[in-house]
Amino acid sequence: MRDKIGGLVSIIVPMYRAAAYIADTIEMVFSQTYCRWELLLVDDCSGDGSVEAVEKALSAYEHRPSDAVLENVRHIEEYLCGEGKEVFLICKNKNEGAAAARNTGMDLAGGQYIAFLDADDIWVPDKLRKQLVFIKEKQAGFLFSAYEFGDEEARPTGRVVHVPEVLTYKKALSRTVIFTTTVVFDRNIVPDELMRMPRVESEDTATWWQVLRAGYTAYGLDEVLAVYRRPAGSLSSNKFKAVKRIWNLYRGQEKLSVFASAFYFVFWAYRATMRRI
Repeated sequence: MRDKIGGLVSIIVPMYRAAAYIADTIEMVFSQTYCRWELLLVDDCSGDGSVEAVEKALSAYEHRPSDAVLENVRHIEEYLCGEGKEVFLICKNKNEGAAAARNTGMDLAGGQYIAFLDADDIWVPDKLRKQLVFIKEKQAGFLFSAYEFGDEEARPTGRVVHVPEVLTYKKALSRTVIFTTTVVFDRNIVPDELMRMPRVESEDTATWWQVLRAGYTAYGLDEVLAVYRRPAGSLSSNKFKAVKRIWNLYRGQEKLSVFASAFYFVFWAYRATMRRI
């Protein structure tokens, strides 16, 4: 893990079979109005040309390969792109899932701030700038923002998920309103070990809960700064899986009683349904 650089945002993108999206993702990050960032692209043994797509997308920028070595990683290439922008392409030795890929990115991250971005989701150009202003104003360690559902082409559908001003642990148990692609952490406030994602289903929700359970508060910026790409038909096929995942988190990860789990589940189910209709 490198020394943290103040004001620098480490953007962590897990890649798995992301060849169709990753060039657009890179261009989107380069289009951000906040320019002090490093982009960490962690390939989880995609095998679909994702790595080649990254190299092609970055070929227009000045770059040099790095000899950096990280445990459980095949190789790292470092692209120096000017104006405070740096890109790391990290290729893992074996497929371990999104949680491990994000944790690998954190192991290399050098920024004061951690921002998560999934390869198929969209950021608006002012996303980082607005969030950095907000997180400094609130002196917050944990920030998330509103988002909008998009179709398979990431075209906004008009269905917006608004977020509360603050979210505590108990409130978070009854709603999964935090969208991973909108999250920013300040590592000077929230320790890295709390941000590391457990190897469970719905690892992102489990991570937010473990941070909040430790006594931190999440601050919501109720402005749409991201679009959640959702292919047609994905909702109906995933309903049962979502129910099973949230119940397993209550009982297994959070160690809640059956009564407490059922109590929070009722409110979670209602809010989850209302968010998607």
